[in-house]
Amino acid sequence: MSDSHSRKRKRKNLNKEAKDLLSKDHVKGFSTTAILLSATIGFHGQFLLSTKTIATFKLPDYSFSKLKFQYLHKHNALVTSLVLSQSPSISLSATIGNPTMAFRMKAVYKTGRSFTNYDAGIHAANPNWKASIILANKCDLLKASYVHRFHQPKKISVGAEITKRFSTKEHTFTVTGSWKVDQMTTLTARVNNCGKLDTLLLHKIRHKFSLSISGEFDTKALEKVPRIGIHTLQ
Repeated sequence: MSDSHSRKRKRKNLNKEAKDLLSKDHVKGFSTTAILLSATIGFHGQFLLSTKTIATFKLPDYSFSKLKFQYLHKHNALVTSLVLSQSPSISLSATIGNPTMAFRMKAVYKTGRSFTNYDAGIHAANPNWKASIILANKCDLLKASYVHRFHQPKKISVGAEITKRFSTKEHTFTVTGSWKVDQMTTLTARVNNCGKLDTLLLHKIRHKFSLSISGEFDTKALEKVPRIGIHTLQ
C-alpha cells in the first residue's frame, strides 16, 4: 500500500472517529418535545427628566414579571411597582424632605386582600445626632430611636431605642454604645431591658478584609454559656 493510500485511509478513519465523538452518547435521549422554551424580556427607559421605567417580563410563566417606575429629584423620591401573578400586587414608596429631616412611607396592596403591609417614618439628623420614629407592620409596631455622636477626644456614639408592639403589648428598651478605638478597630455593645448583652469587635486587617469577634450574653442567667463567634469578612 502506497503512502498516499495510507494517508487517505488514516484521514478517513480520523474523520469517522471525530463524527462518532461528536454524536455518540451526547445526543442520546434528546427530543424536541422535551424542550420548554422560556425567555426574559427587559426594558429600561427614561421618558421624562428624573424618571426611570423598568419592565421585566418572563415567558411562558409571567408570575414573576414586574413593572417599576421611579421618580428621583434631589431629596424627593417616588417608586411604584406592579408584580404580575394570580393576585397582582402594587407597592408604593415615597420619600419627601432633605438631609436634615425627611418623611418616608411604603405600602403594599394585593388584589383581593387589601393592604398586606404599610409603614411610615420620620427621620431627622445633623452631624452630631440622628433620630427617627417609625410606625411599621400595619401600625402594629412603633419604634423610636436616638443616636448622639461625640467626636472628641474619641469617636464615641451612644444611642437608645424603644419598641412597642401593640398586638402583644410587648415593649423593649435598648441602649447601644460604639467606640472607634482607632482607624482599624471598632467596638460596639448593646444591652436591652431583657438582660441580653451583645458585643462586637470589628478589626480591619487590610483593604476589604476584616475580622469580627461577637459575643452574646444573658445577664439574667449568668450560669448559661455565652455565645461567641469569630468571622472573617471580605
